[in-house]
Amino acid sequence: MALLDVQGLTVDIPTEDGTVHAVRDVSFTIPQGAFFGIAGESGSGKSVLTQAILGLLPTADVRGSALFEGRDLIGLPQAQMRRLRGSRIGTIFQDPLSSLHPFYTIGAQVAEVLLTHDSLSRDEARARTIEMLGKVGIPDAAARFDDYPHQFSGGMRQRVMIAMALVMRPALLIADEPTTALDVTVQQQVIALIDSMRREFGTTVIMITHDLGLLSSTADEVMILYAGRRMERGRAATLFRAPAHPYTAGLLRSSPANHAPGSDLSPIPGRPPSLLATPAGCVFAPRCAEALPRCRTEAPPLRLYDDGTQSLCWLESGSRPLPAATAGAGAASGAPASGAIVARVESVELSYQMRSFLGPVRRLDVLRGIDLTIAQGETLGLVGESGCGKSTLARVIAGLIPATAGKVTLLGRDMATLDRAGWKDMRRQVQVVFQDPFGSLNPRRRVGAIIGDPFRLHGIARSEERREKVRGLMELVGLNPEHYNRFPSEFSGGQRQRIGIARALALNPAMIICDEPVSALDVSIQAQILNLLRQLQRDLGLTYLFISHDLSVVRHVCDRIAVMQGGRIIEMAPSERIFTDPQQEYTRTLLAASKAPPPPGATSPRLLVNSIGAA
Repeated sequence: MALLDVQGLTVDIPTEDGTVHAVRDVSFTIPQGAFFGIAGESGSGKSVLTQAILGLLPTADVRGSALFEGRDLIGLPQAQMRRLRGSRIGTIFQDPLSSLHPFYTIGAQVAEVLLTHDSLSRDEARARTIEMLGKVGIPDAAARFDDYPHQFSGGMRQRVMIAMALVMRPALLIADEPTTALDVTVQQQVIALIDSMRREFGTTVIMITHDLGLLSSTADEVMILYAGRRMERGRAATLFRAPAHPYTAGLLRSSPANHAPGSDLSPIPGRPPSLLATPAGCVFAPRCAEALPRCRTEAPPLRLYDDGTQSLCWLESGSRPLPAATAGAGAASGAPASGAIVARVESVELSYQMRSFLGPVRRLDVLRGIDLTIAQGETLGLVGESGCGKSTLARVIAGLIPATAGKVTLLGRDMATLDRAGWKDMRRQVQVVFQDPFGSLNPRRRVGAIIGDPFRLHGIARSEERREKVRGLMELVGLNPEHYNRFPSEFSGGQRQRIGIARALALNPAMIICDEPVSALDVSIQAQILNLLRQLQRDLGLTYLFISHDLSVVRHVCDRIAVMQGGRIIEMAPSERIFTDPQQEYTRTLLAASKAPPPPGATSPRLLVNSIGAA
């Protein structure tokens, strides 16, 4: 029996530039108790689709129907919709910190759902809340009821959000990017928790994500969206091994898991279209390597195959097996580069004195006896759970935080002995590419000025010469130099990350620290950025310290990998040795938690059983 039956859903959003056709004629059904995945590039309409169903787009023109438990949610009065949200439909948002109010305790925020939707006393709501917090894995839930969100880690805050979404035992749970930016072990815990709650309460789950590996291991069925249209839908077991639509195949080819370590990735060429206009033919045709002449002029039919797969495509072949990964010319060597030592870290420790109001002074040890070297031209990966000290170690190496003990040597110079002039020169040698490309760029300044800041701050080049250098950097990282005067908001996520890379390259640094540079990007844009970083390394001899929680990315780009746990490096070896012969139990736990799309496999040929008009 279908819990949710969506038919012909169309969402138009008015803007100053015109009407954005965010979702176009999307239909799907989800049976009771299913785990349904929605994937696609940024801007494909994933979140807008569910927001429209939930009635969270008051200014949008929403058409079609969405029958939930036999009631059409589209056009439902807001008073009735509010009664359903929280009681029958729960939602988990991407960023738990911004979704939880910092002024209220986590217990009060979860209990509020019960007090709003159920006739309970405050004591009863407290008891139910503590029970649910315990179910989602909050240790000592009764004692932590009165704690605030900032007192929890990212994974624990996400568990609180899950408790809030499930405390009323809703029939439907919508999880919008619930694991983005979480490390692999916490990610595994969150997904296992959602799945266990689904089985215990009979809850149906819709999960929106750009992590294809995650969907391949959790979802029963998957729907792929592109430019607001449903490109493909099918069982996860077959869709990821032999996709029917060229777009789905393109997403999977972009994944580092489907390429030999070090080889160039295969991103989908071009970029998604503007949603202000409606193309005459297939919306994916301009980026499709298999496009036929009619694809550009005629809307494609919906192809139905004998295994239940549906594909919006003119091509009748129902199977596109992915080629097995083969090593490329740029494959990682698996060993340190044979260059001079750029950075040397010796017995580095970092501790903080923690003072609480009227309480004792406690010592927090963040780094404990770190030793490592980074050679010129090498990419050293840092992996480990959140809070293990990865980013802190990177800041110590960059000179942003002084070490409590030990020695950091950069280009042969002891950083503890540098004077003011020496520090200014050293700042030129180490640059950082941050995780959030939008948050690291000043939204009020033009891109040309942002990229040119290093030249200005270090007194390099006059105004006109600086402009030419900036244009050259933009061209080097694949940006159009004509966009020199645009603001960051006028660029896509991948383009903004290229801006950050161009700024890092400006002073020709000895080393670039990449702190989660692709974790917030969808798989095709991620492939473009990883290819760019490797190409720049080959062309310019760059040295990278690469921090990431995505082990398939780390395996692909890094020569060596250092595994951190509790402020220590517990294992360090060439990349392939870490993955094929890990020595530490913790390393094996990280690898076991990592999810990647299944490798290409033999599948039975799909048979076309029907074609439904032109969508």
